[in-house]
Amino acid sequence: MTAIVRVIFVFSLFVTAAVFAASGAAAHEFKVGALDIAHPWSRPTPKDASIAGGYLKITNKGKVADRLIGGASPAASQIELHEMADVDGVTKTRVLANGLEIKPGKTVELKPGSYRILLLGLKEPLQLGQKIKGTLVFEKAGPVEIVYNVEENPGAAVSGVAGASAQHKHH
Repeated sequence: MTAIVRVIFVFSLFVTAAVFAASGAAAHEFKVGALDIAHPWSRPTPKDASIAGGYLKITNKGKVADRLIGGASPAASQIELHEMADVDGVTKTRVLANGLEIKPGKTVELKPGSYRILLLGLKEPLQLGQKIKGTLVFEKAGPVEIVYNVEENPGAAVSGVAGASAQHKHH
């Protein structure tokens, strides 16, 4: 009888762990105030790269707008918020000096070729499978600790990182 109870107990633990892992509890998501931050990620970088892009989705479930105004990471000397913009027929990256607004009930996606976080002054190359700690700072909700997964994104047509390296100038 005790052997059967142990087997049932171990099986129950296994099933519970599997359900937990399949649920949102194990997902790569973060929360601060009324903001949900989904799946922060970056791409692996070449060994001589000094810049990397950070991507994620932010959903504002609150009743007032908030604004992503900055961040930090021990992997980089500074972080800036950028957007890709068409200027006189040429796509360029530019700093979002006033941050990025997330309106109530809306989701903003930072993705290649669009809005993004730039990790500047990388201390070492980002490697596939690596987890990079970071902090995002919101005007109202305040700071939140996140983790960027370093992974490939084969579905994206434009990386934006190479272009940012070539076009980025400090102001």
